[in-house]
Amino acid sequence: MITIRTIESIIPPPPPHFVGDGFRVHNFFPGQIAGGMKRTDPFLLLDYGSPHVFTPTTHRRGVDVHPHRGFETVTFAFKGSVAHRDNSGGGGIIGEGDIQWMTAGSGILHEEYHSDEFAETGGLFHMAQLWVNLPAKHKMTTPSYQAIENTSIPVYEGQKIAVSVIAGEYQGIKGVASTFTDIRMLLVQFEEGGEFDYEFPSSYTAIALNIEGEIGIQDHNFPTHHCALFANDGEKLSMKGMTSAKALILIGKPIREEIVAYGPFVMNTREEIAKAYEDYSTGLFGAL
Repeated sequence: MITIRTIESIIPPPPPHFVGDGFRVHNFFPGQIAGGMKRTDPFLLLDYGSPHVFTPTTHRRGVDVHPHRGFETVTFAFKGSVAHRDNSGGGGIIGEGDIQWMTAGSGILHEEYHSDEFAETGGLFHMAQLWVNLPAKHKMTTPSYQAIENTSIPVYEGQKIAVSVIAGEYQGIKGVASTFTDIRMLLVQFEEGGEFDYEFPSSYTAIALNIEGEIGIQDHNFPTHHCALFANDGEKLSMKGMTSAKALILIGKPIREEIVAYGPFVMNTREEIAKAYEDYSTGLFGAL
């Protein structure tokens, strides 16, 4: 018998803070979830930039060159545009509906800014960045970059729902992102009354981010700009659009390895973190 998952917690957006001077974000996890990164494994961090209007400027707004090792960053542009550049050769601009998927692996230097065009005009900026863990055997993999354009993402069209399959598989449609572990990443667009159902193992972590509109989950109201963590008590995720709505669904098989995170590095031991800082400080990460 298939059991529907219940909600463990619905998290309202905490007070925002700025990452650099260009990304105004609410950190949903690890800070707002009991158990931190171990509870959301394989997902490490979710920074959500709810809609915010930036005024026009000639100044580069964003985050200057910084390092990462041991995980991946996935950046979603809902409104506005982000320019990325890294020393693996990856880079480009993502606009509305596009995604940047960067594998830091053994070590990468990158920068993230508003695109020049967006900075000049200003306007509504709406984004999210997710950190995805890498298992120990892949933490020192060669850095790489996936530029995922909105037009390349396959879409399942159902009754009053449309599901963009970013990673994993839904209704026989495979996502475009390459992943190191079993991750399903879906963007669900609801019409009012549209229903979304998805089955997967009860041991998998399941998280939803409400980007737009009002969503119902069993007897719960899942408000706009909130994050929902589901309990591991069933094999089926079930949601309904109470209005026109949009949600990002994150599902992943836990890696179940030790997580040691410090600053821009996520490894398995303190010794590996110390080595990451040593390698960065001695120039082994290269230059950008």
